[in-house]
Amino acid sequence: MVLLLNNGNPVTFLSILQFDHWLFARINRQWTNAFFDHVLPYLRESEIWVPFYLFLLVFVTINFGKKGWWWSFALIMTAIISDLISSSLVKQFIFRYRPCRDPFIADQVRLLVIYCPRSSSFVSSHACNHFAAAVFIYITLKNTSNWWKLVFLWAFSISYAQIYVGVHYPLDVTCGIILGCFIGYMMSIFFRKQFGSLTLK
Repeated sequence: MVLLLNNGNPVTFLSILQFDHWLFARINRQWTNAFFDHVLPYLRESEIWVPFYLFLLVFVTINFGKKGWWWSFALIMTAIISDLISSSLVKQFIFRYRPCRDPFIADQVRLLVIYCPRSSSFVSSHACNHFAAAVFIYITLKNTSNWWKLVFLWAFSISYAQIYVGVHYPLDVTCGIILGCFIGYMMSIFFRKQFGSLTLK
């Protein structure tokens, strides 16, 4: 297992980590307001987005029938695969203290959630899972409406919230986004090869 700390790393990577800490401090402690303090902790909870998930299910099944059910299954598999890769693979090989547990800065972190996880901070599974889903949703449904671009705002807001509430560094979130986009893209390619593009008649 690789341990990411502020010392013992190559000079270039150490500079990246220092910038990461600087940016985290800005987002978590300086670029703040009362509205975000109340909203962002809830924004990252999956229960808040149940209406959106139900809308997706209803939309694809009404418009695409059996193919819509296969789309729903592919979206679920996208989330499962991204979570397995980020949580059960990457985090098992690369350990990094979460900001709220980092012995160097934990006492300075504004923790806006009840619990600080003990798992590795690298990568952010929230960012990976939601961007994997966003890319899959956009690529497979973009021919039905231009509004699907908004799924990236959805994924970004949840990812940003991870930094704001104090449970992830920006680097964890950024790498999670990159990994998630790759997974979502590959899953969308697989779906389109198997079932073709989704278009409204």
